[in-house]
Amino acid sequence: MIYITRREHFNAAHRVYNPKWSDKKNLEVFGVCANPNWHGHNYELFVTVKGKVNKDTGFVVDLRMLSELIKKQIVEKVDHKNFNLDVSFMKGTIPSTENIVREFWKQLEKPIAKLGCRLHCVKLQETENNAAEYFGE
Repeated sequence: MIYITRREHFNAAHRVYNPKWSDKKNLEVFGVCANPNWHGHNYELFVTVKGKVNKDTGFVVDLRMLSELIKKQIVEKVDHKNFNLDVSFMKGTIPSTENIVREFWKQLEKPIAKLGCRLHCVKLQETENNAAEYFGE
């Protein structure tokens, strides 16, 4: 089994808060990430797929096609958007890095299977020091 990763980049804003809580409790739990005026990140998205090498191409997957798929399924829907307001698949979900990466998995899993490989991991780098990885479990 070979694993191959494609990196994509996007910018997006969000507010991490629980609408059931008071502003005070949100501030206590989420700190500055609960700012009512939003905040943004320059995200790095890493999508790892796995499969067998095609004897005719030498590829597990054509990375150009994988890139196009990631852009269509994710980047075009989130780049320069607000996760809380603009991203339909995030409606009703607290847009923490953990929840975002899980929702990205849901958007990618079936379309990637149509490329002849399987989704292995989605990693979202939110800051230089913070990232979340999801393996579909």
